[in-house]
Amino acid sequence: MNICFAMLAIFLCAVMYFLYGRGIAVSKNIRAVLFMSRPGKSADKVDLDSCTGWVQRVGRFHESSTYELILNTQLSKGEAEFSLLDRKKRPLLKLNRRCPSSRAELYADSRYYLRWQFINATGECELRWKPCPLIMEGEKCK
Repeated sequence: MNICFAMLAIFLCAVMYFLYGRGIAVSKNIRAVLFMSRPGKSADKVDLDSCTGWVQRVGRFHESSTYELILNTQLSKGEAEFSLLDRKKRPLLKLNRRCPSSRAELYADSRYYLRWQFINATGECELRWKPCPLIMEGEKCK
């Protein structure tokens, strides 16, 4: 009986590790009346009500390129911040109301962490990303 339980626990841990590594499962520490996250291939959307805490998932980008990331927050109260971390969990960029867009050189063969941080946030947030063509310094992606 104990061996069966141990085998089941190991199997469940392996499945969760696999799902998290593929970006399907998320790690989170939140307190909220409502929290609904909809991750996608080129955008993440979040609906919240009185949400405080963080949510993190693994993300991969389909092509190596300079990407423009744009954060759109429609909050009636509170704050939301998005961070993109490299595979060693070092910050590459942070987006919030004061700085809603940025660019980063990202590689298709690398793993990234997409992390949301909320402080008593109510409303909607959307993060979109797209590869940029070669652009001159100071220009925006179109």
